[in-house]
Amino acid sequence: MDRPGFTASLVAGGVAGVSVDLILFPLDTIKTRLQSPQGFYKAGGFYGVYAGVPSTAIGSFPNAAAFFVTYEYVKWILHTDSSSYLMPVTHMLAASVGEVVACLIRVPSEVVKQRAQVSASSGTFHIFSNILCQEGIQGLYRGYKSTVLREIPFSLVQFPLWESLKALWSWRQDHVVDSWQSAVCGAFAGGFAAAVTTPLDVAKTRIMLAKAGSSTASGNILSALHAVWRTQGLSGLFAGVFPRMAAISLGGFIFLGVYDQTRSFLLELGRESP
Repeated sequence: MDRPGFTASLVAGGVAGVSVDLILFPLDTIKTRLQSPQGFYKAGGFYGVYAGVPSTAIGSFPNAAAFFVTYEYVKWILHTDSSSYLMPVTHMLAASVGEVVACLIRVPSEVVKQRAQVSASSGTFHIFSNILCQEGIQGLYRGYKSTVLREIPFSLVQFPLWESLKALWSWRQDHVVDSWQSAVCGAFAGGFAAAVTTPLDVAKTRIMLAKAGSSTASGNILSALHAVWRTQGLSGLFAGVFPRMAAISLGGFIFLGVYDQTRSFLLELGRESP
């Protein structure tokens, strides 16, 4: 990938990530509290829905930038012809590698954010300090495996679906989709992917919020899913599905639309520069 393409993906991904995370933060807080083992109202209900936002504000840009730089770079390395039946596989591989890299930044930010969301009276820095003192760096990466195991299936659904919908729309209208059309495709792809991966999101939330030293805190995603199924059944596995779908559909519209628009603008700017 050439330097202009690398820079465009880096900046566009970061701008898209910050935009969507800050706009949709209240919906994410409500979703986290619905999935909390202590229950929605004990976790804070509708009070303090911006608790934990500093953690998100700090982590959003590098997290999203890392994902899209990796995503575009892997696509460039594999360089599959656009008419090839292997194109969806290329998008799946690129998205999966992107998620593994991005989670190195996302998980510490997510751990601090989610604990702040269910204890709104505690400040973000206080929670961050407590994790470091009590659990060390390992505590910041609690739930890394479960996050990756949530994000990879999500991306395996979302990104090939997004790219396929864009290709279909481009074919129907006989020209490349505009940014708003890419955003609509992103909304559909994101909402569908969000619905089918909700149980994995519930397990990830339980692992991140579990008390240090508990069996759930060990990070075993299957045992976390089994515990939820045993105590709450199917409704527990899909707790928060509607705010998650709403947030990610709207998030997909903003995130992928802003990404396409910003990247196109930056590449155009690079071509015009001497």
